[in-house]
Amino acid sequence: MARQDLPQQFIDKMQKQLPESEWEAFFAVYDEKPVKGVRLNVLKGGREALKAKLPFLTEPVEWEENGFYTEREKLGSSVWHDAGLFYSQEPSAMRVAPLLEAQAGEKVLDLCSAPGGKGTQLACAMHGKGVLVLNEPVFSRAKILSQNVERMGIKNAVVTCEMPETLAKKFSGYFDKILVDAPCSGEGMFRKNAEEALREWSLENVALCADRQERILNESVKMLKSGGRLAYSTCTFSMEEDELQVENFLEKHPEMRLLRMEKLLPHTCRGEGHFVAVFEKEGETEPYIRRDKAVQPNARKDSEKAYREFEKAFFKAPFANRLYEANDTLYDLPDGVFDWRGLQVLRVGVRLGELKNGRFEPSHSLAMAIRADACKNVLSLSETDARVEKYLRGETIDGELPNGWCLVCVDGYPLGLGKAVNGMIKNHLPKGLRR
Repeated sequence: MARQDLPQQFIDKMQKQLPESEWEAFFAVYDEKPVKGVRLNVLKGGREALKAKLPFLTEPVEWEENGFYTEREKLGSSVWHDAGLFYSQEPSAMRVAPLLEAQAGEKVLDLCSAPGGKGTQLACAMHGKGVLVLNEPVFSRAKILSQNVERMGIKNAVVTCEMPETLAKKFSGYFDKILVDAPCSGEGMFRKNAEEALREWSLENVALCADRQERILNESVKMLKSGGRLAYSTCTFSMEEDELQVENFLEKHPEMRLLRMEKLLPHTCRGEGHFVAVFEKEGETEPYIRRDKAVQPNARKDSEKAYREFEKAFFKAPFANRLYEANDTLYDLPDGVFDWRGLQVLRVGVRLGELKNGRFEPSHSLAMAIRADACKNVLSLSETDARVEKYLRGETIDGELPNGWCLVCVDGYPLGLGKAVNGMIKNHLPKGLRR
């Protein structure tokens, strides 16, 4: 886009908001290309090993140790995207999650999570330990979120599709950390998604977004423990949605203390722009009370037997600790997970697979959540091997392995499952993921 495409009301608003000395620099960015970024998924391996596989990375993003700038287009076509080695994320959007300081073993909520950039960033910080709730109220967007959780190999996530009010009734005082990346007027998306962002922007929409953000924040604070941390963020520059929203929130919630507030603007940082405010909850609060019976491992004996037989043949050591069965599907539950029954849930922990005619058939989710060195039967292809593209297209490929289930990898990183039969690998990549 170009600066002449900007709405006049937006220009007028920003000229009131910015010093006159910054006008030219701010509006000049809209004559430039949007800034692109990539964040390494350290759940898949060490940072240096991942960097070595991604030659399209350039300079590091200063506020995210796993973030890098890139000039490459169509990153989704990379085999390393299929393998979940990285997440395409706008660089200034990477600023928010580190300020929440999520830790392994905590209970963390990303309240408006789709498509999953900040939520998967929190998952990396938690190293697979604790309970990470990723919520998205719109079901179609929640499905995309769940797919990204699967691709990134996150084991300790619960993906929900609920309104904040519903979650607040269940989780009073439950979470150590909460991220509210609120729906906003999207002024920071004018360069990145120009047509859609410009079409939806108006002063009326700014006001509507501010009202909605206030309601979401008021519900989120109910779910935060005493001493807990809440991060509020937007990808817009509107003061009604940013600084004034924070001011209003602090007036209504004296128990919340502002720790820091930052506004990244596209003419002062290398990114599209973002806003973040971080709060801490002070004083006593009603502790979370489990009002219903905890969900316990419940697999039937025949189901567990079928899975354990597969596990013994496929893994070098036991993988699943807490087997849960629903509709002939087995899951490995995160330690300390809450009772999710009564909520609309798309994913809990790792979906291990299904029972079909008394036999266990593993899922793609399981393949993406494991490391190659944990498995016995592995077909590891080089990046340049023609069989990689054939596998991603859903075709049968050749491979000399013992008969049975196998993990298909590119340079040691899982792509999905296959079944070896007399020197051939039958393809079990889900149809929706094939090229």
